[in-house]
Amino acid sequence: MRIVMIGTGYVGLVSGACFADFGHHVTCVDKDASKIDALLEGRIPIFEPGLDALVESNVAAGRLDFTLDLEKVLPEADAVFIAVGTPSRRGDGHADLTYVYAAAREMAPLLREGAVVVDKSTVPVGTGDEVERIIREVCPNLTFSVASNPEFLREGAAIDDFKRPDRVVIGVNDDHAEKVLQEVYRPLTRNESPLLVMSRRAAELTKYAANAFLATKIAFINEMADLCEKVGADVRDVARGIGSDTRIGNRFLMPGPGYGGSCFPKDTLALLKTGHDYEAPLRIVESVVAVNDQRKSAMGRKVVQALKDAGGGADAHGKTVALLGLTFKANTDDMRDSPAISIVQSLQDAGVNVRAYDPEGMEQAKKVIQNVTYCANSYEAMDGADAAVIVTEWDAFRALDLDRMKDLLSQPLLVDLRNLYSRTDMEEHGFTYVGVGR
Repeated sequence: MRIVMIGTGYVGLVSGACFADFGHHVTCVDKDASKIDALLEGRIPIFEPGLDALVESNVAAGRLDFTLDLEKVLPEADAVFIAVGTPSRRGDGHADLTYVYAAAREMAPLLREGAVVVDKSTVPVGTGDEVERIIREVCPNLTFSVASNPEFLREGAAIDDFKRPDRVVIGVNDDHAEKVLQEVYRPLTRNESPLLVMSRRAAELTKYAANAFLATKIAFINEMADLCEKVGADVRDVARGIGSDTRIGNRFLMPGPGYGGSCFPKDTLALLKTGHDYEAPLRIVESVVAVNDQRKSAMGRKVVQALKDAGGGADAHGKTVALLGLTFKANTDDMRDSPAISIVQSLQDAGVNVRAYDPEGMEQAKKVIQNVTYCANSYEAMDGADAAVIVTEWDAFRALDLDRMKDLLSQPLLVDLRNLYSRTDMEEHGFTYVGVGR
């Protein structure tokens, strides 16, 4: 099939490359000339493991290309995926659908008969209705369909998630759209990946509900971690104890500094706005958002308190910490709503100096975190610091040379916000160890 992907951001580029790898012919379209030029030169604008090789191989095979010219490619497309950004709108937290609706208006006069327009972007309930209305307003006599096909990609594992998904959600209101999307995803159904067909509105809501539920699990285990510290329990034991129940499951039960990234923060806010608009308050989700916001700053205060305790109660002002990890999670360069942003702010508010290192996120971090000394590696960051703080669970931080760390730090203090290390091992090496919920 011939597929056009509007938007070459994270979702559009990963989805386009994977569809091409299935054997479809895919053209990714974007208005950003510098981005298209980079892709045509083989430069990938985001970090995602394996994406560069996937793009290169499919471009070489003639199945994947990039262009600024929508008029040239759209009239031949069987399916047109909208994969543009839907950031939180300032003021009310609602998803900003400006780019989605602009794409609908621009594509309308270019669509061929029978084309299927697919919302791949994360959009609130009813967006597909409005996209359909916009296209029909421009082309009242055109036969077309609008569908919803939300993505469920984890940054850092997106290609595997796309090719071996737990499920593929397809929201359609007519048989033709279902038939076309069944054909688009036919390579997956051969591997018995479940294709869930539902109404368009149900599909739109499914994406938000899934992310809100996962965010709830994170907020819940973080609160349990706080309680564990008070009562003298280990949150890892609690997580195993509840996670082994198949009704709960063990994923997203790892305590830490709170969730961030491009999805959970904006999607929970957008879901809250939808609930408000439809007079169906979402009190649990509301609490999750508040708990997570507080969590990030609390982790900064936790580091400050560890510095004070290590100094015998002295003020942390003037101390220096080595922050290991800046991105919101490992295997991405994404800094959007990263806990590191709030943690650095809390440290700086307490007069603490920050030296930082991240394997992939340094350039993005520099755009949002100022007055920080950025270092070439973990050990440079720790040289002369009063504490090392693990913020992101990069593999590069799982096997640090503890003897070298001890020599570099002015005092052997590790604040492990991801529980990568064992208290016993760290204390045997002479460290003061501060974990989460332990």
